[in-house]
Amino acid sequence: MRIAELYASLQGEGLLAGTPSTFVRTSGCNLRCHWCDTPFTSWKPVGEEWSIDRVRAAVEALAVPHVVLTGGEPLLPADAADLCASLREGGRHLTIETAGTILPPAAVAETLADLLSISPKLASSAPPPDTPAGWHARHAAARRRDDILVAMLRAPRWQLKFVVGSRADLDEVLAWLDDLEAALGPGKLPRGRVFVMPQGTSATALQATTAWLAAACAAEGLRLAPRHHIAWYGNRRGT
Repeated sequence: MRIAELYASLQGEGLLAGTPSTFVRTSGCNLRCHWCDTPFTSWKPVGEEWSIDRVRAAVEALAVPHVVLTGGEPLLPADAADLCASLREGGRHLTIETAGTILPPAAVAETLADLLSISPKLASSAPPPDTPAGWHARHAAARRRDDILVAMLRAPRWQLKFVVGSRADLDEVLAWLDDLEAALGPGKLPRGRVFVMPQGTSATALQATTAWLAAACAAEGLRLAPRHHIAWYGNRRGT
């Protein structure tokens, strides 16, 4: 699999925000969000081919008990499930950050990780219609896979993270949650595990969206997810 970067930092989002973690970032994605904050793993993927043994050795050398497998789309490689099993060896806690559109062959969502951090992509994430290689239509066709989301939401521990930039985005989130709860059953989608993140990669942009989004989250029973790593480090690699 292609690895774009591997480093130790602090988790900046969600339930484990502030937790020291080793980040393993794969390169390659089946989506093309126009606002992607890691374009070096999607629009212009970079990195080197690593074996699972090499990844595990690098993680062990950093000696951090929490590991985050992220991307790109980290479940895209055919051997992603084997990597997940390897990263959990020795009692390490594994978070997988995924868009919820792919499951590796023969993988069981319930046993892939200690925490599935699922970030479904809203309709507004699509690139412009004239984007080369047909990515507008490809992204739109691939971004929503409720069958895979429902499988992931049956895992013991998960969180949903939606990136929101407008009230229309938030309305789409609420409608999507209703659909997922209808598939899972009443009470199976606790809103305390649903995070809404303001769209943006600068402190100014994040503040502008957060100004209205915080109140909207409180009204709808959702959790606001500040992008702490932007405040801590800025929008740069290796953080």
